[in-house]
Amino acid sequence: MTQDNTSPIDWADWEPRFERFLGARAQAPDAAHDLAHIRRVLTAAKRLAMEEAADLEVVVPAAWLHDCVTFPKNSPQRSSASKLAAEAAEAFLVEAGYPAEWIPAIHHAIEAHSFSAGIEPTTLEARVVQDADRLDALGAVGIARCLMVGGDLGLALHHPTEPIPRHRQPDDSRFVVDHFYVKLLRLAETMQTASGCSEAHRRSRMMEDYLRQLEAEIGA
Repeated sequence: MTQDNTSPIDWADWEPRFERFLGARAQAPDAAHDLAHIRRVLTAAKRLAMEEAADLEVVVPAAWLHDCVTFPKNSPQRSSASKLAAEAAEAFLVEAGYPAEWIPAIHHAIEAHSFSAGIEPTTLEARVVQDADRLDALGAVGIARCLMVGGDLGLALHHPTEPIPRHRQPDDSRFVVDHFYVKLLRLAETMQTASGCSEAHRRSRMMEDYLRQLEAEIGA
């Protein structure tokens, strides 16, 4: 792997350009996919790349640009967002003069990052970016993001008589808490790297503790 301090890419030049590109585009469709999310994914992706010996020349641009096209959670276009983001990112990178040899791998890493798209990552760099994005849906940040999105969608926090869906099918189209069981608590089993898997399980345990405390406080 090319280490960050010996990379042929001048990140001090390129990273502000990535941020300006994002700033020139439409606003995020929900509060959970803002620039703060991008920065957290970027930080996680850099760490995973170092631990897994992945190429930063692919991982860094892909992490910055992975959500350059997004749609609301309840949009029928949501599953196509990562494909459109990959295409938009590729066009930007070509026009900006980013080294051409990295662009196909960046395109794949962006296209494969999405849970809803269901595209299998075939490179280490794509696996790193996918894991970094999924880590941001877990732990304390994951809880906060889930509640923010549920609030935006006008959902009830929980089922009135069975807050934790033990004897019913979870329905995250109606209840925020159910989204933990439909998706979030399953993410650890989808992680693609050893480093990502370890961190995902740690964050999932924290979420399980939160849900037990929530159930106790509700007292249903």
